[in-house]
Amino acid sequence: MSAIPAVYYYDEHPSEADFYAEVIAGLTRRPRRIPPKFFYDERGSELFDAICRTEDYYPTRTEQALLQQNAGEIFDLIGERCRLIEPGSGNSEKVRLLLDVLRPSVYVPMDISRDFLYQAADQVAREYPWLEIHAACVDFTAPLSLPFCPPGGRKLIFFPGSSIGNFEPEQAEMFLRNLIPVAGPQGSLLIGVDLKKDPAILNAAYNDREGVTAAFNLNLLHRIGRELDAELNPQLFTHHAYYNAALGRIEMHLVSQQAQQLTIDGQRFDFDKNESIHTESSYKYTVEEFIDLAGRAGFTSRQVWTDPDNLFSLHYFDVAED
Repeated sequence: MSAIPAVYYYDEHPSEADFYAEVIAGLTRRPRRIPPKFFYDERGSELFDAICRTEDYYPTRTEQALLQQNAGEIFDLIGERCRLIEPGSGNSEKVRLLLDVLRPSVYVPMDISRDFLYQAADQVAREYPWLEIHAACVDFTAPLSLPFCPPGGRKLIFFPGSSIGNFEPEQAEMFLRNLIPVAGPQGSLLIGVDLKKDPAILNAAYNDREGVTAAFNLNLLHRIGRELDAELNPQLFTHHAYYNAALGRIEMHLVSQQAQQLTIDGQRFDFDKNESIHTESSYKYTVEEFIDLAGRAGFTSRQVWTDPDNLFSLHYFDVAED
């Protein structure tokens, strides 16, 4: 553990062996699938930030508006000097909408992208010199534990961006269930959830006109080639995203444009033309569906905020009493 004033770092970054094992397993299975957590090397994190600024991608600006408009109510629910924990913190942009109002005793950003996390934590420390920060590089999709969290007020877990949609519903329930021991018996959860809506709006959001989402998706292949010394040509794949109405989710794929081979460490993977790697699902929920899912995981709904167009929802839950 090293420190600069008010910032402490914890490095539990998944090893290259973990990345290798999951990529090999994902390419071996049918249909082929690689977990979306591997999008987020430093370049992938930068591209995701760029996605959030595109005209077509509504979730970020809609959620930011909800946070700005309702920060006072959130403070009334959690109280003073909470301990604020953010799995998947990214650039920590949205949490800034809460820091001045909540004035937490400590902020714990958690992310899988080490360099990006540390840069973001340093920037937050410069902007909020009164705030104690414990930045943890971890795979937050695995069973989660805090490397360290100072004593203090109630814990509030902040999980914005509708990242919960990247889990299969049964996995989302398990993820929420795993947050309960982190939050503690008096803890709470503030979570952003994308709503079901016109498929045209959803399809546009994941196929932005600037092509940033396509670059984000294809960057996964560049990362595999660079870090795993794979023999592959990313230019022979294309980005494909669409709303699967039957399953209530956006699906993102990397589609092979021709019959080809991909080789990693002597293992060859043969692709047919139009065969794909499923890289991400993003489930959409109604407000009622998500409250029910969180309830099964052990949370009690306290408040829900939605925008006037019903594009996005922001939920506040308490850990259910035994």
